[in-house]
Amino acid sequence: MKQVNMFGKEFEPNQDEQKYSSKIEAPIYEPKNKKPHLMELVNKSKTHRLIKEIDASSLSYEEKNFLIDAARRHNVFNYENIADYYAHSSPEMQHLMERSGLVIIDFEKAIQYGYVKLCDEIRKQYLEDYGQ
Repeated sequence: MKQVNMFGKEFEPNQDEQKYSSKIEAPIYEPKNKKPHLMELVNKSKTHRLIKEIDASSLSYEEKNFLIDAARRHNVFNYENIADYYAHSSPEMQHLMERSGLVIIDFEKAIQYGYVKLCDEIRKQYLEDYGQ
């Protein structure tokens, strides 16, 4: 396969230097026997520090609300614990966790919900270029 560098010149990639495999396999998850506590699913320490600072500020109510919404992006999710929690949850909780993108169980649903759109486009292009 020929490639083009940023100056438009074609070159053949060195096969010895290709470090990545085109073989893609989904990881197989084995749930643990214990359902983690909800507090073990997310670390909110930085979020809480930021919210405390925002609350102490003299900003308007609307500005504080905006910054508090933005501060929540600093939550750190523990996806291993989330997967364990999912495995021991009710069907309703499992469905909502899937809708939130916390777990991806069904590749087709993940595409439908928009979580793997780019991945699916890359997969389609790869299959178009290289076949199965």
